[in-house]
Amino acid sequence: MCTNGVNTNQLKSTVKQIDDEIALMRRWTHSLYHLASDGKMPQTAEKLAEVQSLLDDVRAALSDAGDAADTDDDALVDVKLV
Repeated sequence: MCTNGVNTNQLKSTVKQIDDEIALMRRWTHSLYHLASDGKMPQTAEKLAEVQSLLDDVRAALSDAGDAADTDDDALVDVKLV
Protein backbone atom coordinates (compact mmCIF):
# COMPACT_ATOMS: atom_id res chain seq x y z
CA MET A 1 0.00 0.00 0.00
CA CYS A 2 1.17 3.56 -0.64
CA THR A 3 -0.84 5.95 1.50
CA ASN A 4 1.91 8.28 2.68
CA GLY A 5 4.29 8.32 -0.26
CA VAL A 6 5.99 5.10 0.85
CA ASN A 7 5.23 1.82 -0.90
CA THR A 8 5.26 -0.59 2.04
CA ASN A 9 5.66 -3.70 -0.10
CA GLN A 10 8.64 -2.16 -1.88
CA LEU A 11 10.15 -1.10 1.45
CA LYS A 12 9.74 -4.60 2.88
CA SER A 13 11.17 -6.12 -0.30
CA THR A 14 14.26 -3.96 0.01
CA VAL A 15 14.65 -4.92 3.67
CA LYS A 16 14.43 -8.58 2.55
CA GLN A 17 17.17 -7.98 -0.04
CA ILE A 18 19.43 -6.53 2.64
CA ASP A 19 18.65 -9.51 4.88
CA ASP A 20 19.59 -11.90 2.06
CA GLU A 21 22.94 -10.14 1.64
CA ILE A 22 23.61 -10.26 5.38
CA ALA A 23 22.71 -13.98 5.37
CA LEU A 24 25.32 -14.54 2.66
CA MET A 25 27.94 -12.65 4.68
CA ARG A 26 26.98 -14.70 7.71
CA ARG A 27 27.58 -17.96 5.77
CA TRP A 28 30.97 -16.73 4.54
CA THR A 29 31.92 -15.69 8.06
CA HIS A 30 30.86 -19.11 9.34
CA SER A 31 33.10 -20.80 6.76
CA LEU A 32 36.01 -18.57 7.75
CA TYR A 33 35.36 -19.36 11.40
CA HIS A 34 35.78 -23.07 10.68
CA LEU A 35 38.88 -22.40 8.59
CA ALA A 36 40.47 -20.44 11.46
CA SER A 37 39.35 -22.92 14.09
CA ASP A 38 40.63 -25.94 12.14
CA GLY A 39 43.83 -24.03 11.36
CA LYS A 40 44.61 -23.61 15.07
CA MET A 41 43.94 -19.87 15.08
CA PRO A 42 41.77 -19.56 18.21
CA GLN A 43 41.87 -15.77 18.52
CA THR A 44 40.80 -15.30 14.92
CA ALA A 45 38.09 -17.96 15.31
CA GLU A 46 36.81 -16.18 18.41
CA LYS A 47 36.57 -12.85 16.59
CA LEU A 48 34.79 -14.48 13.66
CA ALA A 49 32.33 -16.08 16.08
CA GLU A 50 31.64 -12.60 17.47
CA VAL A 51 31.03 -11.32 13.93
CA GLN A 52 28.56 -14.16 13.33
CA SER A 53 26.66 -13.18 16.45
CA LEU A 54 26.56 -9.53 15.38
CA LEU A 55 25.29 -10.50 11.94
CA ASP A 56 22.57 -12.59 13.60
CA ASP A 57 21.61 -9.48 15.59
CA VAL A 58 21.46 -7.41 12.38
CA ARG A 59 19.18 -9.98 10.75
CA ALA A 60 16.88 -9.94 13.79
CA ALA A 61 16.75 -6.14 13.67
CA LEU A 62 15.89 -6.25 9.95
CA SER A 63 13.08 -8.68 10.69
CA ASP A 64 11.80 -6.27 13.33
CA ALA A 65 11.96 -3.44 10.79
CA GLY A 66 9.81 -5.45 8.38
CA ASP A 67 7.28 -6.11 11.12
CA ALA A 68 7.32 -2.43 12.10
CA ALA A 69 6.61 -1.45 8.49
CA ASP A 70 3.45 -3.55 8.61
CA THR A 71 2.40 -1.98 11.91
CA ASP A 72 3.09 1.53 10.65
CA ASP A 73 1.23 0.82 7.42
CA ASP A 74 -1.81 -0.50 9.30
CA ALA A 75 -1.84 2.63 11.47
CA LEU A 76 -1.93 4.86 8.39
CA VAL A 77 -5.03 3.34 6.87
CA ASP A 78 -7.92 5.71 7.38
CA VAL A 79 -11.25 3.98 6.82
CA LYS A 80 -14.25 6.25 6.48
CA LEU A 81 -17.85 5.24 6.22
CA VAL A 82 -19.42 6.81 3.16
